[in-house]
Amino acid sequence: MCDTFVALKGHTANGSIIFGKNSDRDPNEAQALEYHPAQDHPAGAELQCTYLRIAQARHTHGVLMSRPHWIWGAEMGANDRGVVIGNEAVFTRRERSREPGLIGMDLLRLALERADTARGALDAITDLLARHGQGGLHSAKLIYHNSYLLADPEGAWVLETAGEFWAAKRVKGFAAISNGLTIGGDFDESHPGMIDAARRLGLLRRGQDFDFARCFADPFYATFTGCRPRRSRALALLGSRAGRMDVADAFALLRDHGDEGLGYRPDGHFLMSRICAHAANTLARDSAQSTGSLVACLRGSGRTFWATGTSAPCTGLFKPVWLEGVVLPSLGPTPGPVFDDASLWWRHELVHRTALRDLPRALAMLAPERDAAERDLLERAREAGTRGTAERFALTEEAFRRGRELDEAMLVRFEGELRRRPKLPLYSPYWKKKNRQAGIRTTGC
Repeated sequence: MCDTFVALKGHTANGSIIFGKNSDRDPNEAQALEYHPAQDHPAGAELQCTYLRIAQARHTHGVLMSRPHWIWGAEMGANDRGVVIGNEAVFTRRERSREPGLIGMDLLRLALERADTARGALDAITDLLARHGQGGLHSAKLIYHNSYLLADPEGAWVLETAGEFWAAKRVKGFAAISNGLTIGGDFDESHPGMIDAARRLGLLRRGQDFDFARCFADPFYATFTGCRPRRSRALALLGSRAGRMDVADAFALLRDHGDEGLGYRPDGHFLMSRICAHAANTLARDSAQSTGSLVACLRGSGRTFWATGTSAPCTGLFKPVWLEGVVLPSLGPTPGPVFDDASLWWRHELVHRTALRDLPRALAMLAPERDAAERDLLERAREAGTRGTAERFALTEEAFRRGRELDEAMLVRFEGELRRRPKLPLYSPYWKKKNRQAGIRTTGC
């Protein structure tokens, strides 16, 4: 599952808009951090998405994105116009179709490629939804509908769908979405036939006011996915930083393990109730590993994006990226379903999964060095905003190099100082199986 948030200008320290997302999926579902430059396409060109082939746009914007290795679309991303989007799986009372269609991540990438603004991205998604529908497996096991948080340097929208139906609400102040519907009756835009359809389907009783979430949400999944406590936690953290929130706060929010802080143990709870998600069992927390993270700082023409390119934001380093010139250094081959030491994502997995032997102790060792590196990068990124493209890219290159060096140093320390914990029911066998499937040489716990 996932968590996405945004804080608007009046809520942040420097008048910027700050956006963040963790993408939570199967622990072995490696994510590729990629940049696809702007491109013009010939009339009549077609585009192969994950399952469906559709008409290509004449022009597509440059897009930075993080995508599961087997999917055409993206879990989160930003374009060269300053639009940023994250999506969430939502489970509704509308039928979830296995028939090939556009999956939520396809809709996200298509909107980034085609829209100049957050509102334009909303229109792109709802138009594509009307023309092609949403359908097909989003993972080996799951079919779901989608919600979105869409932002640009001027504002943000929440867009939630239930099959062909949708409602959208303009964000005021700040917002967070998780894996449940949140829009009630106070939406700003909606599918034109939605309310009549809800009455026809028996989801809206005579005399009741229409409420999108009440009519279409599946209450079982709203509980089972742990979306309510995660969203409540995100909103509380956002509220606590009213008027003061900055990019470092966004990093901390995505790394949040609840009140336990650095003492958090991922084997100590059953449901998906933490923003920084660690998988733990096949019953309730299989698709619950944070496998990629993104933060965006949008202020007029100044747009800086911060990506880990790795799973587990609590063990990773956020690196600054600017969507101009050469955007990303070489990150190795696109990661696949099995371990590849040449891939950034899989190299970091050795660190993350070794840290799982004793996560509180591992984070106590790692956090001071990680935080010091990020403070330095944040300060220099602010200075880089007034400099040239080459200097900004040099800082991006340095950040990815420092991330690699931090991983290498921590892996040596973890191997030497973290003892394997006693085997725990559900948790230890789960990770042993995941490591075996991925061909990872270290066992996490």
